[in-house]
Amino acid sequence: MTIRTRLTEFFEIEHPIILAPMTPAAGGALASAVADAGGLGLLGGGYADRQWYETESSLITNERVGCGFIAWAVEADLDLFDRALAERPSAMMLSFSDPAKLAARVRQAGVPLICMIHTLEHARRAIDVGADVLIVQGTEAGGHGLVARSTMPFVPAVVDLVAKISPSVIVVAAGGIADGRGLAASLMLGADGVLMGTRFWATRESLIHPAAKDKVVAASGDETIRTSVYDIVRQKAWPAGYTGRLLKNGFIDKWHGREEELRTLHSEELSKVEAAWASGDYDTANVTVGEAVGLINDLPSAKDIVRRTVREASERLGVYAFDQRIAS
Repeated sequence: MTIRTRLTEFFEIEHPIILAPMTPAAGGALASAVADAGGLGLLGGGYADRQWYETESSLITNERVGCGFIAWAVEADLDLFDRALAERPSAMMLSFSDPAKLAARVRQAGVPLICMIHTLEHARRAIDVGADVLIVQGTEAGGHGLVARSTMPFVPAVVDLVAKISPSVIVVAAGGIADGRGLAASLMLGADGVLMGTRFWATRESLIHPAAKDKVVAASGDETIRTSVYDIVRQKAWPAGYTGRLLKNGFIDKWHGREEELRTLHSEELSKVEAAWASGDYDTANVTVGEAVGLINDLPSAKDIVRRTVREASERLGVYAFDQRIAS
């Protein structure tokens, strides 16, 4: 069972599903598993940790795997970025800042360019620098993003904009999508496919600690919050307006709203967070997932997720088409 769209045709993949390049969850095994299942796997380049990237990229076993970096972070290590491009990934995804500084390198390498956007102005800018694909991320998404637009109204707004100024650009929905219902809804909104993070975060191949995966399975979408406390502790200089969506926990309860005080104590608190990561204490360590966490109740393989999502979407789209024929 397949769903053909402009996204599947462009990347010559079977299903219109992209793995979000989440660091550290989306390592070589997870990216390859999504590609093996017929989607597009994206290795998480994240903050451009050279050792992590080299280790995980060596584990890629499918040519339909690309890579994604936090744009403002990898600008500090252009050698790593150029090395990643030299490996001829299926795509390069740039997120969370103006892609202009890196886009020319991607285009020169002949690698398809994917840009994440959070506003219509972001969309225009990405199109201007040559993006082939726009990831339209709503604020429901896990991890970092702007407190800007929700997925449901944002996707069709971008679809309409693209139709007017650059019809060949592919639109992919992201944020709050974890099953076939989300894929079907996104296609009905005019998107060419979906990017999923939280759902793949909780899979067998994900590099996340088992205790964090268990937290995800047990959590409700009501339990997430947007905050900057972990960025402050790790001293990550995110651009203004960007926060991360995570599961609420004791550390967030303690420090959210006390950010200035936390800045003066970040070294002491970082040691606690690092110890919690190592031990699996997720009342202190962060669980970086979005509102779709409430739709997750198992820990399957990435292959199972791709196939299940496509099957569910196909069934729902088929019912819709049948109902429309009756109505007409």
